[in-house]
Amino acid sequence: MRFKFTALYIALIVAVNYAFSVVPLIELPDGTMWPPVALAVGFVFVVRDFAQREIGHKVLLAMLVGVAISYFMANPFVATASAAAFLISELVDWAVYTYTKRPLSQRILFSSLLGAPVDSAIFLGLLSLLSPAGILAMTASKLFGALLVWWIIRRREQTLA
Repeated sequence: MRFKFTALYIALIVAVNYAFSVVPLIELPDGTMWPPVALAVGFVFVVRDFAQREIGHKVLLAMLVGVAISYFMANPFVATASAAAFLISELVDWAVYTYTKRPLSQRILFSSLLGAPVDSAIFLGLLSLLSPAGILAMTASKLFGALLVWWIIRRREQTLA
């Protein structure tokens, strides 16, 4: 399948937005609420990078398709907050991935390091759940997925070098 990462990217956007609508929040020790679905979002950032390798800058259109489908499949309030967070953080992720001329593993890592906190802050803020602990927890969980993929790709790059 020629567009497997693009299709996966769109599907993950929809799946994560739907999950945010149905999976209950967890209370952190400081009393703030945290969405455990955030653990999966780090993989969305990484899959976006692979989708961009398939379709170039049209990856932004794929993001819009995923967000549009989410609006009808998930809670519209969550989908709107997600759309705003995705739009801004994915643009950050896209810019870092596009304009750095580093190896793939480094572009994945750098774009996730910048995009994940932006996404967390915007999403939580729009849902009125904004707190330093919430941003830290969401960002850390998103970066877990990105770091795992970074490590795998980096090892493959080192093996091929």
